[in-house]
Amino acid sequence: MERPAERADAARNRQHLLATAREMLVEFGPDRITMDALAGRSGLGKGTVFRRFATRAGIFQALLDDDEHAFQQRVLSGPPPLGPGAPPVERLIAYGQARVQFLVAHHGIARAALDGRQSHPSGPQTPMSQVHIRMLLGRIDLGPLDLDVLAVQLTGALDGPLLLYLSTTELDHPGDDVERKLADSWRDLVLRVCR
Repeated sequence: MERPAERADAARNRQHLLATAREMLVEFGPDRITMDALAGRSGLGKGTVFRRFATRAGIFQALLDDDEHAFQQRVLSGPPPLGPGAPPVERLIAYGQARVQFLVAHHGIARAALDGRQSHPSGPQTPMSQVHIRMLLGRIDLGPLDLDVLAVQLTGALDGPLLLYLSTTELDHPGDDVERKLADSWRDLVLRVCR
């Protein structure tokens, strides 16, 4: 997905704010990142930060969007099996496993990105997931199934906020290997659906 064109100074400010927010995440974790703290640490005015992100959750939404863009590039043009060139079932398994890895790695940011103004607590689904899963399902001989509905259901299994709510305790205790369990479960689900 192409981002809309920005003025050069706005693009520089955006990159500077995102880099500063990432530094703060490493140093303090998501709970101590506020609009005022980001403005102070970045050396940019509060007005610039508020215009760019609007809310505290907007900071985290922008961080996720930035990382999501990089993830999508890996899916669209990276090496197989995540990228093009592998059989569709292998790509579907690789996609889900990479998505789980992405969501587990970003769980703190994703929680902070939920702002309470969303119409439902699970937040928006990633449109690319549904489109990509539907495309891969269309390349597999599954017989007379409604592939659109199946794509919605499989996307729900990878929906970030859903995974975050279901595995909050496990994600807060990394020794539990929740990422491996979720990735293995995704593989099992795909293999059963595509039998």
